Amino acid sequence: MGSYLLCGLPACFTRKHKVAEAGPPADVKEMFKKYAEGGTHMTVEQLWQFLAEVQGHGGVSIEDAEQIVDQVLQRWHHIARFTRRSLTVEDFHHYLFSTDLNPPLGNQVYQDMTAPLSHYFIYTGHNSYLIGNQFSSDCSDVPITKALKRGVRVIELDLWPNSAKDDVLVLHGRTLTTPVELIKCLRAIKENAFSASPYPVILTFEDHLNPHLQAKVAQMITQTFGAMLYSPESECLKEFPSPEELKYRIIISTKPPKERREKKGINNRKDISAKGKISTEDVLGKEPPDLTANQADDERSDYDTSEHNQCDEDNTEACDRATRASGALAYKRLIAIHNGKLKGCLKEELNLQLEKVRRISLSEQKFEKAAVSYGTDVVRFTQKNILRIYPKQTRVNSSNYKPMIGWIHGAQMVALNMQGYGKSLWLMHGMFRANAGCGYVKKPNFLLKEGPDDQVFDPKEKLPVKKTLKVKAYMGDGWYLDFKQMNCKFWSPPQFYTRVGIAGVPADKKMKSTKKKVDNWTPVWDDEFTFPLTIPELALLRVEVRKYSMPEKDEFAGQTCLPVFQLRPGIHAVPLFDRKGEELGSARLLMRFEFYEADVLP
Repeated sequence: MGSYLLCGLPACFTRKHKVAEAGPPADVKEMFKKYAEGGTHMTVEQLWQFLAEVQGHGGVSIEDAEQIVDQVLQRWHHIARFTRRSLTVEDFHHYLFSTDLNPPLGNQVYQDMTAPLSHYFIYTGHNSYLIGNQFSSDCSDVPITKALKRGVRVIELDLWPNSAKDDVLVLHGRTLTTPVELIKCLRAIKENAFSASPYPVILTFEDHLNPHLQAKVAQMITQTFGAMLYSPESECLKEFPSPEELKYRIIISTKPPKERREKKGINNRKDISAKGKISTEDVLGKEPPDLTANQADDERSDYDTSEHNQCDEDNTEACDRATRASGALAYKRLIAIHNGKLKGCLKEELNLQLEKVRRISLSEQKFEKAAVSYGTDVVRFTQKNILRIYPKQTRVNSSNYKPMIGWIHGAQMVALNMQGYGKSLWLMHGMFRANAGCGYVKKPNFLLKEGPDDQVFDPKEKLPVKKTLKVKAYMGDGWYLDFKQMNCKFWSPPQFYTRVGIAGVPADKKMKSTKKKVDNWTPVWDDEFTFPLTIPELALLRVEVRKYSMPEKDEFAGQTCLPVFQLRPGIHAVPLFDRKGEELGSARLLMRFEFYEADVLP
């Protein structure tokens, strides 16, 4: 007992203070020696030169370097900041290993934000109101608020009448999910829409309402958002506005009422009550049928038909009169991005030349089939129009599909379940860390332009290596503070290793691993990896730290995903995140990134 208790406390708590801080890696010492010109201190001017030549800060000024020196001295030397304006090698290492002073990504929006919305990947959520699974969890405004604060720009709401048919609820229809009032969700959106980004928030509705309740929704939206609401002057937009034009605006996207058709037997469904019970067969039944000539994607989003009084397209004049009489015309006028109804085979719809731009929605299965059969048609469609992809109905546990297949085909709204977690969501977080996390990432030029003879990018085409990324994992630190469950094993510290790789097009995908560092809370690896990239514009750098745990399964110890196309070259501190994508308090890595053109070998 004596070896485990000291003054009544477990020994692990007393040994915590014996964790030694690792010194600067050899490369950091060499870099300091070079730019300090062999001296013991690095001046502001010498740091400025290092930032410009190694760290890729082309526009950095002497004032910026001076501010960094001041911050480092203030943080680690409260008195020295009054007596000197230079850094020791230890100060230099502290600066490089600081995630707030030396992050791997920029914190300013750097992309052109004046192009049409269709030219951007947009941070998109699916069933944004659900707290947990798709079948029996609660509906709430809390996950909506959380998503907006993370930077999500597209929020989905499923609208249903209450049991009295006099109010509107948000819930996942034909399931056991408990509803939340629409007005509560709208207020949460208003309060948090621009907390993380000034660029527009798009609300996609899956609408199951009669014209009377549509009119009520229009009134709620108008009163809640007021001048924030974007209402286009024309129903037929020839081109979408830009994110810059739509700053601090709310945009509504759904099917216009007159485009909906009543389905056979739809009036036989019972109204959804606040606590109505639905059989699991409705949710976990057969997969939707494949594409046919007359049914391209009639499920969920393209299954957004109202339960009552839907208009017959063969009688448009009578339909318009009924719409006006019901007050749903006000609802229709609020719809800025029309979700088009697919009326023929999908290939024909994708190539249909219309005078207006639109959005269509496809489930992941239908999209995967389209990508295999006519991927270039999908790319061409997304050059002007918006494509939304959503998870298949059988993902009841709120799991996700791989988003890269959507991005490589130009799909703007790759919708994922934000309440889940896993590698797919890590990739989503990584993509939208780009462009200062504003929720809009400009698509690469090859997805936006047509080549000779109206050719567009073919995602299946094998391409030569365009650029090579060299990554060096120096060291890590901070786990003894973040992972409390490991603290009681200080008599045998963990063996950490880091997996580093690329998520991207199939030709670029690869994962490698550092060696395992034995019994060290501050592991030093100094391992280097090279990654040839055919499409660096869509590549994401995956980093995952694990704790070796023989004979059990290795334990998770942090992860991150970074957009290669925005990585700063040089040596940087890389913050780590937990499984759900929340930043860990202390755990971080020191890594170096170098880029080489295809004809230059690293």
